[in-house]
Amino acid sequence: MNDVTGESNSPERRRRKVRRRLSDEEIAAQRAKRRRVQIGCGVGALVVVGFVGWLGYEGLQAKSNLEKAQDFAMQAKDALLSGDTEQARTSAGDADRYAQDAQSSVDSVPWRVAGAVPLLGSPFDSTRQMTTIVSGLTQQVLLPAVDAGSAVSPDQLILDGARINLAALREAAPVLETTSAAITELDEQAQNVDGTWLGLIDDARTDLQSQVSELSGLLNNTSLAAQIAPAMLGADGPRSYFVGFQTNAEARGTGGLLGGFTVIRANNGAISVDDVTSNREFRFDYDPIDLGPDFQRAYGHSRPTQDFRNSNVSPHFPYAGQIWQSMWQQETGERVDGAIATDPVALSYVLDVVGDVTLAGGEKITAENVVELTQSTAYARFGDDQAARKRYLETIARTVVQKLTGSISRPQALLEAMGRAAGEGRLAVWSSVPQEQDVLATTPLGHVVPDDPAPYAHVVINNLGGNKLDYYLEREIEYTAGSCDGDTRDAKVTVRLTNGLPPGNYTDYVAGMFDNPVGAPVGTNLTDVGLLATQGAKLRKVTVNGTTAFGYTGIERSHPMFNVQAPIPRGETVEVVYELEEPAAAGTARVPVQPLMDRPTVTADVPIC
Repeated sequence: MNDVTGESNSPERRRRKVRRRLSDEEIAAQRAKRRRVQIGCGVGALVVVGFVGWLGYEGLQAKSNLEKAQDFAMQAKDALLSGDTEQARTSAGDADRYAQDAQSSVDSVPWRVAGAVPLLGSPFDSTRQMTTIVSGLTQQVLLPAVDAGSAVSPDQLILDGARINLAALREAAPVLETTSAAITELDEQAQNVDGTWLGLIDDARTDLQSQVSELSGLLNNTSLAAQIAPAMLGADGPRSYFVGFQTNAEARGTGGLLGGFTVIRANNGAISVDDVTSNREFRFDYDPIDLGPDFQRAYGHSRPTQDFRNSNVSPHFPYAGQIWQSMWQQETGERVDGAIATDPVALSYVLDVVGDVTLAGGEKITAENVVELTQSTAYARFGDDQAARKRYLETIARTVVQKLTGSISRPQALLEAMGRAAGEGRLAVWSSVPQEQDVLATTPLGHVVPDDPAPYAHVVINNLGGNKLDYYLEREIEYTAGSCDGDTRDAKVTVRLTNGLPPGNYTDYVAGMFDNPVGAPVGTNLTDVGLLATQGAKLRKVTVNGTTAFGYTGIERSHPMFNVQAPIPRGETVEVVYELEEPAAAGTARVPVQPLMDRPTVTADVPIC
């Protein structure tokens, strides 16, 4: 029998002691491993903290440099516009320096790694995109644009006596063409910069988009002007243009009835204006001109190429330009080189810049009163004495035009006013020279109906009553369409027209109705409501105040045109609804606004296919 002492020396006892010794060694190794892991974690944490700290520092540096680059870029633009070429060059150089510093930060590998992290990395990626755009803006646009010099500066482009510096425009044309192409591409990139959850960066994104878009518009317009303005303004020989003043109180397709008109002449950049005459010198029986079978089918019943009162029923201004050119040639024997249309609202924008004018009798015409005077007050003041009213309107137009041909103290503001008028369709230009017209057609100045398949809803009002009630017309336009799942989709265009004529006594000339085919009371507005729809669209139904109506059909530059006629009683609203089937065409929906007196409410809910 073994005792305790004997058992301790047994093989089993020895094995247990070895296992205990091995366990101690393992424990020590595990402790060492934990210390190494802790040290490694500490080092890793330091690396992470350092990386985050570096990103934070670089982020602040990049943001600061980007903001400074943007600020200097805008200073360079402002200096260019004011004609300070040296300051523009200095600011553009500063913008480029800060842009390059920001670019160095965002092009680093750590920055790109951070930007690739889903969700959390979006501010880094957006900042990198913006920095690349600003860098391109300084190198590809601003620095070269400085070489364009006075061509970009209204103060140096418009000389005394309304003379245009054509030499500067022509000299700058190659540079402007290059910078225009560059800014167009950068503008597209800016609009596509990814949004981010970080408000500070997202605000910077929207600011950049606005700034690049503004500069794009400026340079593109200047480049287009450099292409066509020298020849149009007489650099290669004298030019002449018929100018029609439209009366929006009686709606027509391009805006309003042709009222007064004049002819302007251009010779080597110098502008002169003939005496403004009234429409009493135009007749109703000119020889017609051929504008194509579609035009004839759509508008031939109103004799637009023969009767000046309907010469601009189509919203496509080049048609009106050709008709006015024909009428003027038949009236005087002179063939003008183009045509221009404007209206009293555009005159108000111009007067806001050039200042008030005073008529011979002492009456002051201002930006605030010119619209009401010409569109409303004149009809009440002169009653049925149309000759006196026309002389009064002629005098106002002549005085404003003469003011424009004098010394211009705020050229940039004048160009902005004219740009606003063009954007609203209140200033339109047509040239009989095909190459010039091709360029004009790409701008708001062209006032063209586009010949393309993108979604389109153009509501056109033509006054049928021969009165001036469109001064009180208020419009609402809604364009909706279904999804892009099939080749076609349902669409609807809703038009609400309100006759806002206030209570009072009005002459028949203002509130009556020519021939009164519907037996309506005085104050009723009789209107033709036309819709130029998406190319290929089909009309399923048209209703007026919920009742199915008869629709006339036609074609305008490949767009189907649907017209209904509706009386609008004083103080009432008429709703016209067009129910359509249209192709699910690619492109953003467009809803052009006819330049009348009101500021219509326009909404479009049309998915982009």
